[in-house]
Amino acid sequence: MSEGMDDPRLSAEGELALARLALDEGDLRHAAGHLAGAIAYAPTMPEVHEVLARLAVRADGALDLFPLDHHPFIGSVVARAHLLAASGHPDEGLDLLAAATAHAPGADWAGVPWVTTPELPGQLDPEQISRLLMQICAAVADPVDSDERGPLLPYLTLARHALTTYPDDGQLLGAASALARRVGEVEQAVRWADAGARIRPSKLAEVWLGYAYRSAGRTAEALAALNRAVEHDPDDLSVYADIAGTLADHGRLNEALGWIDRALARDASFDCAVHTGHRLRYQRDGRLDHLVALADFRRDHPDDTHEHSDLTECCQGRPWLGQIPAAGEAVTNVLRQVLADEGPVSGGQLRLSGLEPPSAMRAVAAAVPGLAVEVAEVAAPDIREPRRSSARRLWSYQGTIAVPAVPAPSTTAVDRIRQLAHPAWPNPPAAYDAAVGLATLEVDDLLGLLVHPPEPPATPLGRTLAEHDPTLWVRCVQVWACLGLLHHRTDEPWADSTRRRVLVDLVWGVEDWVTEAALCALVTAAWVDPAVRADVAAIAAERLADSVAVARQRPVSIARSLAQLVLATPSVDPDTLATAREIIAAEVPTPRPGGWLGRLWRHLRR
Repeated sequence: MSEGMDDPRLSAEGELALARLALDEGDLRHAAGHLAGAIAYAPTMPEVHEVLARLAVRADGALDLFPLDHHPFIGSVVARAHLLAASGHPDEGLDLLAAATAHAPGADWAGVPWVTTPELPGQLDPEQISRLLMQICAAVADPVDSDERGPLLPYLTLARHALTTYPDDGQLLGAASALARRVGEVEQAVRWADAGARIRPSKLAEVWLGYAYRSAGRTAEALAALNRAVEHDPDDLSVYADIAGTLADHGRLNEALGWIDRALARDASFDCAVHTGHRLRYQRDGRLDHLVALADFRRDHPDDTHEHSDLTECCQGRPWLGQIPAAGEAVTNVLRQVLADEGPVSGGQLRLSGLEPPSAMRAVAAAVPGLAVEVAEVAAPDIREPRRSSARRLWSYQGTIAVPAVPAPSTTAVDRIRQLAHPAWPNPPAAYDAAVGLATLEVDDLLGLLVHPPEPPATPLGRTLAEHDPTLWVRCVQVWACLGLLHHRTDEPWADSTRRRVLVDLVWGVEDWVTEAALCALVTAAWVDPAVRADVAAIAAERLADSVAVARQRPVSIARSLAQLVLATPSVDPDTLATAREIIAAEVPTPRPGGWLGRLWRHLRR
């Protein structure tokens, strides 16, 4: 790799210099290699194309120097595309450029003169152009973010020129509309799709028109077009799901579910209808069993027609389904406020009316060196004692000072958790899958992480948490360490397994953030394995009931979070759900000083 790799143009110039040197020495193969590197860095740089043209003259076309082997380098693919176009085969060259764009849509592979010349479509078959445009559309978002549209605009120019050459090709009009819609040219998309539907009426033409109307905010016309698509082909159930999604986007849930039911009556396993149906039913009544059923369907049908985001959309932003809620202790609220008002501090005094969970006390002490904390009293039942005497002890106490009772984790464990720990995840099964990265760690290492959390990593996220709420980083470490325990000795039957025994021990240890983390892991196990749901639901119900009993005598800072965990647990009985909702309704949510946490969640979701 040449120097200056952080500056693409500088890197391209370095590769280009080496290519020229190799070309002057007659080493055509090395020249081609460096040219491919230069194109990968700066695909529209004129000097790169000048040297490529020189190479083509020296090597009788040079195509053999850029072979399409099993795993071709993208720079070689693009170089070959340009050589093919220069040798009178623009159709083959354009296919390669489209493949490069589909692989890496953010690079301007097509931003070269031969692609946007008005004469190019006359050398191509309109069906090929349509296929190429649809290939591009399938690889990018709908719509593409405004700052990412530049590399796609040459293809839109190609579409305009193609429609000048072939103005009555209905399929080309529809495919061009699909691309125009994605790059923000919505009115143009409507005009092209409307013309295509009139010239060549078909299901696909009406779908393109419906999508264009929908992007333009013309809902009634979008629904009318999609209904006509159904008339063309009543067996294409994906259109039913599109109609349902459009209706739901405008609050018409009952109508939307009517379309879903029509689709499921034709094919109860049709993935688009199943995903959309569960999402809409969850939106309508908020019942968790819809999402659990969707997760089960995803597990049992790994070969869906395409990737679906319905489960993730429903879990995003929801405590324990898609993110770790912020801590609610008095000490953590004070810390966040101080950091928001003053930034990093040291020293000072803090008086608490009662002792709070050991992880909270330790995290604040680590964030404010020299802080003196005075605890007025330790109310009964004593927060320093496990909720069950048989539970594993992670902490010992010297008066009101919590001290880790297990050894520190290994360097390997620290490195692994710093790479993996994160405050948000797509959905519980996705969190389980991600935690497999901790599967090779020993139980002692994972337990050590719970009470010896490392510093956050030097990443944007790590620096943000360190600056605004270091307690959230501690919670991240604890949650992911417990998720890692789920992958320990997975060959053991659940009921007598090490992973269950350790996690249940942690649930019934001293009242702490570790309690939440361990219960989160058990809840995640219930999401991915229906066989353990009754067991986990019983554990969650019993732990919540215990917190309610304790709360009659003293405050329980983790009560709200335990209630949120119960609401995220499959198969919980109605009485326990009602208790959880009462706790949440009665508790005041943790404030978010300065709004930074809300901004962080929005950033993480993007």
